[in-house]
Amino acid sequence: MTETFRALLIEDQGGKPVAAFRDLTRDALPDHDVLVEVAYSTLNYKDGLAITGKGRIARRLPMVAGIDIAGTVVESRSDRWQPGDKVIVNGWGLSETEWGGYSRFQRLKPEWLTRLPEQFSLQDAMAIGTAGYTAALCVDALEDWGAIRPGGAEVLVTGAAGGVGSTAISLLSAKGYTVTAATGRPETHDYLAGLGATGFLDRATLAEKGGALQKERWAGAVDSVGSTTLANVLAQINYGGAVAACGLAGGFDLPATVMPHILRGVALLGIDSVMAPQAKRDRAWATLAAHLDKAHLASIARVEPMSKLPELAADIVAGQIRGRVIIDIGA
Repeated sequence: MTETFRALLIEDQGGKPVAAFRDLTRDALPDHDVLVEVAYSTLNYKDGLAITGKGRIARRLPMVAGIDIAGTVVESRSDRWQPGDKVIVNGWGLSETEWGGYSRFQRLKPEWLTRLPEQFSLQDAMAIGTAGYTAALCVDALEDWGAIRPGGAEVLVTGAAGGVGSTAISLLSAKGYTVTAATGRPETHDYLAGLGATGFLDRATLAEKGGALQKERWAGAVDSVGSTTLANVLAQINYGGAVAACGLAGGFDLPATVMPHILRGVALLGIDSVMAPQAKRDRAWATLAAHLDKAHLASIARVEPMSKLPELAADIVAGQIRGRVIIDIGA
C-alpha cells in the first residue's frame, strides 16, 4: 500500500528518543494478523513520558507511541475478528515493545483486542481508556478481597483528579461506597464531588513520612501515586482492609514497613493493566458498562487533536491535566 497516513513516531536521535510526526504506509506497520483503522487514542502519563523523552518508555526504536486504541477492524487473518468489528486495545506493551495508537492504521495481534461493549461508542471507550479500565480492575480487586462494602467505612482514592482516580470515584460512588478524594488541587473539589466524592483530603498530608501504624481511617483505597503516599495510606487502612496499587506518579519506591500487614492484616493488591488476562479485562469492561455513569464521561474527558500531542504530553508530565484526554487520530 502506497497511501500515506500520519503517525507520531519516536526515533533515536543522537542516542535520545525524540518524537515527531511522520508519514507512513501500511507496508511499514508490523506484520500482525488484524489491521485496525484507529479512530481515537488517549493521553496517559506514560504516553507523556514517552513523547517528552522524560522517561525511557519505548524499549525499541522506532516506535509509534500511544498505549490505547479504539477503532474498527479493516482486514483480518484471524477467525476471531471480522472487518467492521469495533474493538479496544489497552496495554499489551503498546508504545513500549509494540507499535501503538498514535497512527491512523495499526496492525495488532488478535489476542490483544477486546470487543467494544454495546453501551459505549469508540469515543466513550477512550474517555475511559487504560486509566478507566485500570480503575475498574482496582475496584474489582478490592471487592474480591472483601475489603470494602457499600455503606461501610470510607474508601480513599489518591491522585483523585487524574484519569484513574476520576473513574474510580465514579465507579465506587455508583456502587454505593463512601469515597474520599485525595488531591492537591482545591479547584477540582466541585468536579470530584460531581463524580461522587463526599470527602476531601489534601494530598500533602500523605506526602511526608509518617508512622508505621497510624489511625485507622479507610476500609480500602485505590492508589495511583506510590512512594510515601502509598506507605501512609497502608498505615491508615482499617484491620483486614486492602489497597489496590496501580501507579507510581509519586515515585516507584515504597518506604514502608510490614507492620500494617502483620498487625492489621492489610493487603497490598498490585494491579497490572498491561498484561492482564482477557478474563480480567472482560470483567473490568463489564463493570464499566454496568456502573460507570455515562454522564460523568463528559466531565471526565475532553477531545483533542493528535496534532497537539507534543504540548499535551508536556502538560500531563507537569501535572496540569485533569481527568482524561481523548486523542482524535484524524485531527
